[in-house]
Amino acid sequence: MARTERLLRDAGGDWDRRGHRVTVLAGAAPAPARRWRLKHPRSADALVLHAWADVLTARLTGRLDAAATLDTCRRAADAASADPTPWVALLAALCVEGRTSAALTPVRKEIAARDPWNREAYLTILVHLSPDGQGSQAARREFLDDVLTVMPPHMPPACLPLAAAVDQYHRELPGSGLSALVAARYWEQPQNARLPDRIAAQWLQPGHLRHAARVADLNLLAYALANAGRTEEAGRAFHATENLVCPSPWRHEGDPVERYAHWRRRCG
Repeated sequence: MARTERLLRDAGGDWDRRGHRVTVLAGAAPAPARRWRLKHPRSADALVLHAWADVLTARLTGRLDAAATLDTCRRAADAASADPTPWVALLAALCVEGRTSAALTPVRKEIAARDPWNREAYLTILVHLSPDGQGSQAARREFLDDVLTVMPPHMPPACLPLAAAVDQYHRELPGSGLSALVAARYWEQPQNARLPDRIAAQWLQPGHLRHAARVADLNLLAYALANAGRTEEAGRAFHATENLVCPSPWRHEGDPVERYAHWRRRCG
């Protein structure tokens, strides 16, 4: 926990890096995160790590002790008023609860006031507005159009269109008949083929991606290109990941490390 505390302290006011470190650490060691909070009940770091441990566990299990988790998020926000990370945890918790978009608006405003282009917040809303959440394909497309119209280049949520495309690909895979045929040719459809092509041309330029979760985005790109059969470009994306495997989206096919290794071998 001393090393964890040092990692969070060293991130300082770099909210993108701090938020990334919090979510990775909370996901990797949820039990120690909760014990740390018991030992340091007023620590902003311990509180926000505990909040995110609860949120990430709830995302996996679908079960959330809402009262306790929301209280932890608010305590973390009070302990570090400038930090958007507790508010993003609160947003995610409310989404797990299935709250309406209107109920999320005040929390989104708090996040935007602290970190207008918070990657985790935008990804959370993207999932919330999906057909599996509280939205629809139309609602998600409208959200993407609104965001992409005003988002400056090189911002951390640059992965949103690709994340939405991969999610839709997963949505169509389990089907049969016509839907199975559509899924098999998903990445051949013009709008879907152009997206990884455009993104690969940008992201694979040295130094283009600078945000903390860039390896997660490169994993997403490698996955899309590999499934599209574009092995040469996928090989470049795999090389850019530097052999760092992220759970998503590989876990959709099984063990993330095994699936990553399988596709990397196929793509050279």
